[in-house]
Amino acid sequence: MELEPLYQIKVTCGNCEQTFSTSRVRPSFKRAVRTDTDFCGYYRAENPDFYVVRVCPYCGFASTENFNPRLSDMQRTKFYEGIGSKFVQRDYGGHRDWETALEAYKLGLLCAQTIGEKERIVASLLQHIAWLYRYRENREQEQRFLKFSLESYIRVYELEDSQGSDARLMYLIGELHRRTGNYNEAVKWFSRVINDKRIMDAAMIRACREQWAAVREEMLNGGQELPEEMRG
Repeated sequence: MELEPLYQIKVTCGNCEQTFSTSRVRPSFKRAVRTDTDFCGYYRAENPDFYVVRVCPYCGFASTENFNPRLSDMQRTKFYEGIGSKFVQRDYGGHRDWETALEAYKLGLLCAQTIGEKERIVASLLQHIAWLYRYRENREQEQRFLKFSLESYIRVYELEDSQGSDARLMYLIGELHRRTGNYNEAVKWFSRVINDKRIMDAAMIRACREQWAAVREEMLNGGQELPEEMRG
């Protein structure tokens, strides 16, 4: 028997506390064929990113495993007033196509923003929505959500006290600046990682060096003036 890519897990809703089933992709099917420089993966079979958001079929609360497991009374009220009272019962638990995945992500984003979830979660949801549009080559919407995601990740950097040494976050901010055409800002963020002696993440330092060189090439090819740190 050939193994199915999807399997079911039980989840308890953080809002109504009912238990429901949702699909996940088996670990053996999670290997990406290729990955973009902002961590967007491409898969032969089921895309595991399509199943990140779990949607409660009873109340419509959409979350990821990084959300707080239970809502406070105030969050429940905000959710019900903003989303729950309008939710038409629907089961997202089985196979998801691109449209269903996009619906789940946008509902997850709406829930996260409504209940005031952590900024890092909001940023990640925005980035995943940008990736969904990239799969469909919808550049306008991809750019729109990459910019939202970038603004959100900058807030994460400013709000979270990581002593400025979260190399992956800094790399991602630089890369999203590059992808949205803010080359000078991209250079600043990549340079921070390369030059900060406290950062020991060799993979991210190497990635920043590679993207720093990519920005330089893109600027030269576009006839743009190089910033001071790139000359020579």
